[in-house]
Amino acid sequence: MKAIIAEQPGGAEQLKVAEQPLPEPKPGELLIKVKAAAINRTDILNREGRAGYLDNPVLGVEVSGIVEKSAAGFEAGSRVMGLVNGGAYAEYAVMPADRAMVIPETLTFEEAAAIPEVFLTAYQTLFWLGGLKENETVLIHAGGSGVGTAAIQLAKQIRNAKVITTAGSKEKLDFARSLGADVCINYKEQSFDEEVMKAAGDQGADLILDFIGASYWEKNLNSIKVDGRWVLIGLLGGAEVEKINLMQLMKKRIQLTGTLLTPRSDQYKAELTSDFEDKALDLFKNDQLKPIIDRVFSLDQVQQAHEHMENNKNIGKIILKVSE
Repeated sequence: MKAIIAEQPGGAEQLKVAEQPLPEPKPGELLIKVKAAAINRTDILNREGRAGYLDNPVLGVEVSGIVEKSAAGFEAGSRVMGLVNGGAYAEYAVMPADRAMVIPETLTFEEAAAIPEVFLTAYQTLFWLGGLKENETVLIHAGGSGVGTAAIQLAKQIRNAKVITTAGSKEKLDFARSLGADVCINYKEQSFDEEVMKAAGDQGADLILDFIGASYWEKNLNSIKVDGRWVLIGLLGGAEVEKINLMQLMKKRIQLTGTLLTPRSDQYKAELTSDFEDKALDLFKNDQLKPIIDRVFSLDQVQQAHEHMENNKNIGKIILKVSE
């Protein structure tokens, strides 16, 4: 089968279409004929050799497609989407059956591929880790990103939260507003901590979803409420903070949690998928939740797709169309 591998650790130019053996599902796994896959930052880290999460030489962690070999209640021919342990950028992939979600009839395969990683990540960080409650205020950074666009929708639709978001362009902020964000801040033109305090009545946000890390440390401290929760989900602004005054965390009684989804156990991902399926999947059927697609590339355009993500120009997901 055709698949995408990195010839050696490095830039997008290392990505190549190569012939790979057809994966063989184990008991409790599905063989999926892949229709579409999606690009994630974890794929870039694996391409560069910096993550080490996956043993599979074929990149990619989420797919949509058709069940070829059935297991655990899924019939051959079923349309499914979900997370895989690598191998998504290929004509066929193996998926644990307890992570497979039936694709709502209203969605295309490309739309379905835009759901698993970002919506499960957003769901996990908002509700499992962040404990977002009804009508609370949440600050979601990177509001134009895949996880950002998912988190805005989930926070509004499931908790009716007050959503404050940041992004670096009017286009991304306007789009975030169209998804339900209440306050949209251009971090290039405004001090987001000052704007958050204005919007939150000088109390601060109950919850912060932080994709940025080091460069936002002080402003996030200024933006969070006493007893607030802060979930660190990315490091776009660096991993090392030069000086940390732990008393600042203690005074505000802040709960700071770091997380990554891809290295989590199979059991954790299965339980997260099941909870998301129960609480949120039906919301796609009536457009209360929408998968957000920026661009669709063909499999042989994978280098351009990775470069597009690295340029941070996308609003929502970047999709690889694998087959018709």
